[in-house]
Amino acid sequence: MVALVSLRAYRRFVVVAYRFLPLIVAYLRDRRRFLIVGRSRQVSRETQRERAAILLETLLTLGPTFIKLGQLLSTRPDILPKAYIEVLSSLQDDVPPAPWAESKLVIEEELGDVDEVYDDFDTEPISGASLGQVYLAEYAGEQVAVKIRRPGIESLVEADLKVLRWSIPILVRFIGEGRAFSLDSLADEFAKTIRQEMDYSRERDILAEIRGNFAGTDAIDIPEPIDPLCSPRVLTMEYIPGTKINEIESLDEKGLDRTELATTLQEVYLQMIIKDGVFHADPHPGNLAVKDDGTIIFYDFGMSSTVDPFIQEKIVEFYIAVANQDIDAILDTLIDMGTLSPTADREVMGNVLELAIADARGENIEQYRVNQIIEQVESTIYEFPLRLPRNLALVLRVATVVEGVCVTLDEDFDFISVATDYLSEQGYREETVKRLATEAGEQVQDTAEALFTVPPKLNRVLDTVERDNLTVNVQIDDENHVLDKLAKRISYSIMVAVGLLSASIIYSFTGQWRISVAILALTLPMVFFLYRSFKQPTGLRARPQFTRQGMRQQRQRDEER
Repeated sequence: MVALVSLRAYRRFVVVAYRFLPLIVAYLRDRRRFLIVGRSRQVSRETQRERAAILLETLLTLGPTFIKLGQLLSTRPDILPKAYIEVLSSLQDDVPPAPWAESKLVIEEELGDVDEVYDDFDTEPISGASLGQVYLAEYAGEQVAVKIRRPGIESLVEADLKVLRWSIPILVRFIGEGRAFSLDSLADEFAKTIRQEMDYSRERDILAEIRGNFAGTDAIDIPEPIDPLCSPRVLTMEYIPGTKINEIESLDEKGLDRTELATTLQEVYLQMIIKDGVFHADPHPGNLAVKDDGTIIFYDFGMSSTVDPFIQEKIVEFYIAVANQDIDAILDTLIDMGTLSPTADREVMGNVLELAIADARGENIEQYRVNQIIEQVESTIYEFPLRLPRNLALVLRVATVVEGVCVTLDEDFDFISVATDYLSEQGYREETVKRLATEAGEQVQDTAEALFTVPPKLNRVLDTVERDNLTVNVQIDDENHVLDKLAKRISYSIMVAVGLLSASIIYSFTGQWRISVAILALTLPMVFFLYRSFKQPTGLRARPQFTRQGMRQQRQRDEER
């Protein structure tokens, strides 16, 4: 089996390389890499869209694994530009179903004879995807949905994963350092994701867990898995029919309140992400339906994920910061979550966020949409060397897709207002304020302790310096000297703070103003060095297109197109 997979991988590598060669050559031409003639060129947004369309067609041609790869790439603005993200976001996992005879073999291998296991089985699938397909059947007098893993998909996926693993070292030689870091982590991340999605036992567990989290909620309905008929390759669950959530006319005919539906959908995802920590990660309209009584139905939990408590806490802080229009708090939260480099130009990024919020407000200053903020930030994220955490990438994707569904239901839907109300009702805003107050109190306590512990330590250090016994040996391996500059700033800041505190304490408690003046005199050079360190350019600077003027020009170019 391993030998067959390897042989298939060699053949696939040649096919994949041939398909991607035109895009690779175009990219190298843009970068002016290994070309004798010609010069580098700026790529317009329209050209990027044309190439993204070619990439989309290439992924569809290469089959199931690469369709899933395209869907994953559509959540990674740290790897692809915004134009590519927009095009790949339309990638639909909809392929012709496998013949019934092949699917029947899968059921028989996993559960036994179809006629003995099920009362009745409709051999025409109701949906088909790259990794599996869904049929309707009857079991114990009830209608059920049977999801079957596509026959032979395992060997194809494993071969394609080998191709991706072989390709990564080649690709990283031709791209920037920051995106190389993100791309290098993508192969392992994608392998884990697609293997999880092929494991229907895991999907069954996730489905059951999320269903349990909403057991007391009448506003949504999640199919119940039929445990005796579930296996790693077959998932049998309750079948719940409904109207697709984007069929607006049908919803209106049934007299349903679409604003209420949008609010419920948003609150459900907020609970999954920031309270439960496990969420349905594929909320496109094909996976959401509505019963006649207004209950929202969730289908297909193959793409799902978890959120750790730290990210949950930061997401709450992000929503609150956006609601309060606190730009500094938004930047701090993005940095804490790892979506923005700590060395990024805060002033430039602040301008980007201000423009994003201003553009999103529209005529009503209270109406602005979080997905527009995310899109603006994603455009700048691509230019910075960072790695966007996978789970957070899925959260961003879910937030954007969910808002798209909500706006389809109600064009005036206020995403932030609903999120803010939910956070207030659930006590998150109050908890955040209390936590920040507690942290501030701890910092004050630490500072107070330092007032009494730092001066004696400083006195010992000065005695050591006076005896010429102080030796400092520091070696930092930092190509751009960022750590060295940061260390100097920290050192200067500490010495200035200690000097000022020491002078104040000595004068307050002893009245010895001469000693205080002497300490201040020793501190003045440190103040000068600290000021000079901030005047020197350090760290990573943003490109000029992220200035306010550049953003206006970009919007004008987009409108002209």
